[in-house]
Amino acid sequence: MIVKYLGHWEIDTVIGKKTKTEPVLLTITERKTRKEIIRKIPAKTTEAVQETLANLTYEMGDSFSKVFKSFTADNGLEFADLASLEKTSNTKVYFAHPYSSGERGTNERHTGLIRRFIPKGKSLSDFSSQAIARVQTWCNTLPRRILGYLSPDEAFLEQCSVLLE
Repeated sequence: MIVKYLGHWEIDTVIGKKTKTEPVLLTITERKTRKEIIRKIPAKTTEAVQETLANLTYEMGDSFSKVFKSFTADNGLEFADLASLEKTSNTKVYFAHPYSSGERGTNERHTGLIRRFIPKGKSLSDFSSQAIARVQTWCNTLPRRILGYLSPDEAFLEQCSVLLE
């Protein structure tokens, strides 16, 4: 595999109940390896998304811009400040056209996988961080035909080992 295209991520939120005070899931999916990052955030707000991305930036350190070359988001209000990443890192930010979920198809597909465990309308307050981590682990260990039957974890580690040498 060529590392050239690693690092392009799609970002979205997955809601349970449709209330403003309800926690949501922030999902970040890597296009090439299908690696999925799922974080439970307190609300569907710009502040919650920015705080989670700041934590991710801190966790990744100097490797952040190498691993996260770009983000593609929808036009939801929760992503209003996403472009600020371009000021603090070498990460590019793109926005899909309105009502064009196909422009972020990998992330939409993963939302379907998440819905196997967390049905629409079910409160995300009912799910612990450990339960969300188990869903993330399941998504990342499921072998994929498109990856030559590697799991996203295996494909991502293989690509990162070359990228970060």
